[in-house]
Amino acid sequence: MSANEPVLPQGAGYGVVVGIGLFFSAFMLGLTAIQARYTGFSPKSSEEFNSASRSVKPGLIASGIVSAWTWAATLVSDHSSAVAYKFGISGPWWYGAGATVQVLLFAQLAAKLKLNAPRAHTWLEIVAARWGTTAHLVFMFFGLATNIIVSSMLILGGSATVASLTGMNTIAACFLIPLGVAIYVVVVLFAIIFVFIFSVYGTSPKIGSPAAMHSLLAAASEKSPVSGNAHGSYLTMRSKNGLIFGVINVIGNFATVFQDQAYWQRAIASRPASCVKAYLLGGLAWFAIPFMFSTTLGLSAVALRGDPAMRTLSAEDISAGLPAPAAASALLGQGGAAALLVVLFLAVTSATSAELIAVSSILTYDVYKKYFNPKATETQILRVSHAMVALFALVMGLLGLIFFYIGISMGWLYEFMGVFLGSAVVPIALCVSWKKANRWGCIGGAIAGFVAGIITWLVTTATLNDNVINVTTSGGDFEMLAGNLASIGVGGIITCVASYFWPDDFDFDITRAINAPLPASPTLSKERKDTAIHESDEDVKEKRDSISADAASVSSDAPQTGEPSDNELDPVGLNKAFRFAAWSSVILLVVMLLIIPLPLFFAQTVFGVRGLEAWVVIGMLWTFTSAFSVVLYPLWESRDALKLISRGMIKDVFARGSGRYTVPSPSESSKA
Repeated sequence: MSANEPVLPQGAGYGVVVGIGLFFSAFMLGLTAIQARYTGFSPKSSEEFNSASRSVKPGLIASGIVSAWTWAATLVSDHSSAVAYKFGISGPWWYGAGATVQVLLFAQLAAKLKLNAPRAHTWLEIVAARWGTTAHLVFMFFGLATNIIVSSMLILGGSATVASLTGMNTIAACFLIPLGVAIYVVVVLFAIIFVFIFSVYGTSPKIGSPAAMHSLLAAASEKSPVSGNAHGSYLTMRSKNGLIFGVINVIGNFATVFQDQAYWQRAIASRPASCVKAYLLGGLAWFAIPFMFSTTLGLSAVALRGDPAMRTLSAEDISAGLPAPAAASALLGQGGAAALLVVLFLAVTSATSAELIAVSSILTYDVYKKYFNPKATETQILRVSHAMVALFALVMGLLGLIFFYIGISMGWLYEFMGVFLGSAVVPIALCVSWKKANRWGCIGGAIAGFVAGIITWLVTTATLNDNVINVTTSGGDFEMLAGNLASIGVGGIITCVASYFWPDDFDFDITRAINAPLPASPTLSKERKDTAIHESDEDVKEKRDSISADAASVSSDAPQTGEPSDNELDPVGLNKAFRFAAWSSVILLVVMLLIIPLPLFFAQTVFGVRGLEAWVVIGMLWTFTSAFSVVLYPLWESRDALKLISRGMIKDVFARGSGRYTVPSPSESSKA
């Protein structure tokens, strides 16, 4: 068999995509039934379906962040293992750090969300309450565009790798992957990562140690020097193209985190006291996955060039994300290919499930409930939520098919997302966190930045490529860098300048009243009444009436399980959490983007054997810590719930029907 032919039979692709998908779907139905029977959380509640009754603890939120942020790109795309293949050891660092800092900084927005809009279902509800319908529609465009681009990358990356490993029809994979969405088991992810790590750096006869990896990479550097790297080496952080990619990666991922309802969804689902801890823990835990995965398989793909079992990779293969599958197959044969196929499928489905719920929430609360049925009942909301999940699953398959036929790869989309989405990052962040953010400045900044990003990207492409603009020329590093910088820069500057010279004085009591359990109109402060120069009295009254109507329309049969208590919403505690999030996330950002990589970049250091060994060992220790944080810690913090379920199941074994959960009476609750 040629190394370029599929390693696994076509049936393996269908078996994983369809078989594992159906298995986990059945598994999740079983867990849902157990939850309904033995706990107080009902799957028939729209609050439970869309926001997990706002009761999830930090370890499980962190685990959810890791699974949702582990895209196909994290494992195999042009920007994880393949950037290691292209740029050497700098690629894994810039991918991992460049996509970690956004999650860390999002801890600040999570704290502000709990302080300023603790009962919101989506971030767009906050935009609508603060800035009205025009802003709501403008930012809904950016929100849904984010979900569409992210979902398309997931499907494109997953289908390309499945097709490469098994020969499965790409069109079939595009549709079957979103339809087979299930729970993502982080246990399996870390187990398979450790298999590859210990094989490459411990047992493989083809590599087997950091010293052997160093020798093979040094030989590859001499044979094919890396353009823009110090001494053409794969073993240096001095990589000009790696640094360019790092900037693009940072900007693009700000867009996909700050504008993706999936990340707001986890903040909404968390307890107020734990949301900051969850995002900091999740961000740090996630870093280890792309860093070690690409340091292992991405570098292995370079080291094994010329090996009979190693696939010859074209530029199209690299953009499609195939260095990691090629290395896995060359190292472990069919077993390695099968392991990577399973972990990729789980990665794609976990992130896809997050996107499905995110889009469902937006279409349910920000389209159906806001514009079509403001007095929707609990039952209607839940029915629409389910329907929107099914609808967007179909749309995702169609999007993957469209991009596949027009020749757009996951790598291209990954770098383009900052051009298209970056302009709304600053306006959205300020909407939730800063009372002086000017409404029209933020709307104008988002639109102007979007236009500037597209124009700059196209002009740069034409200038650098003799006026030839196509998928290939527009996907260059400098072309994408220019568009990314223009988009986020123009959007941020206009937003900040307008807010500085024409500040609003917004009263966050308006957003705190969103979905309040009792109809209560927010009261404007005297200062707000005296200085409200950017909003008319009619605008404010309209907001009050709209929010009160939303609160009043909540069906009386809606469960209150998980409703944040007054103590949890104490402004003093939430402000303290925000300050902790601000200091810790900014310090970690400086360390990961400045203190560690830049001295190594400017020193033009080329790692020796000991340097590479230290690099790998630190990554392994980080991975072990991450696995503990998102696998064992959630089990420990959920021990009371697990005991409750276990007791109920045991009771049912010995006395059928006696284990069902019953709501404690008021007298029992007071005694407890």
